[in-house]
Amino acid sequence: MSTAETAGIPGDLAGFRALLATVARLRAPDGCPWDRQQTTASMAPHLVEEAFEAADALRRGDDDGAREELGDVLVNVLMIGQIAGERGATGADAIAAAAAAKLVRRHPHVFGEQKVDGAEQAYRNWERTKREEHGGGPRGVLAGVPVALPALLRSFRIGEKAARAGFDWPDRSGPRAKVDEELAELDAAVAAGQPAAIAAELGDVLFSLCNLARHLGVNPEVALAGTADKFQRRFAAVEAEFGHELAGRSLAELDAAWNRAKAAEAGR
Repeated sequence: MSTAETAGIPGDLAGFRALLATVARLRAPDGCPWDRQQTTASMAPHLVEEAFEAADALRRGDDDGAREELGDVLVNVLMIGQIAGERGATGADAIAAAAAAKLVRRHPHVFGEQKVDGAEQAYRNWERTKREEHGGGPRGVLAGVPVALPALLRSFRIGEKAARAGFDWPDRSGPRAKVDEELAELDAAVAAGQPAAIAAELGDVLFSLCNLARHLGVNPEVALAGTADKFQRRFAAVEAEFGHELAGRSLAELDAAWNRAKAAEAGR
């Protein structure tokens, strides 16, 4: 990269180098026993967990929390790179270099002479370059959606990918009608008392809601997380009102307390 392209990068990267050195020290022969017994496979769940915690802090707009949680993600990435490097596989520096090279290849409109007329064309170019890098042969439209994603987010991404390939309703009325159709099928399965069909139809309802969310411009994972936060706050208020002793309370009492918590939150 040119000097102009690296102008926004801190000159000494002291913090990054300190973290690399700390990770290496933890893995040294006289380092931390827990860190020394880790493998790339054993670190994988920790990486996923920290990524979710970072995403949650970012979603809530918690800058201090995001800094800490993103640091934890970085620790996991560098630890995995350190472990891999120790056994002769790709280390942290090679991982970073490969990632930088990939970004340059897939952004010819930034690092080359290619021109784009907006984000959609930039995305299509990225996907084309990605296919070429994988040999240029047939590659399913949905092949790039990780199976390990949370089911709600995975469904949302699948809908996005399919829509970019032209498999979509022209407007929001289509997915909205599909929600009603799937709810009717769920009701029929419930009425018939068929557990397997109930599970399948409920899955269809949730998938249809993801498609509707996409047409409404809403990420369903974010929307549901917000609702879960709201429920947790209000439930905590109900618990506090009754001294955290809910056993024996009638549904009417609990519902009234819930409505008071809801009203109090709306009045803030």
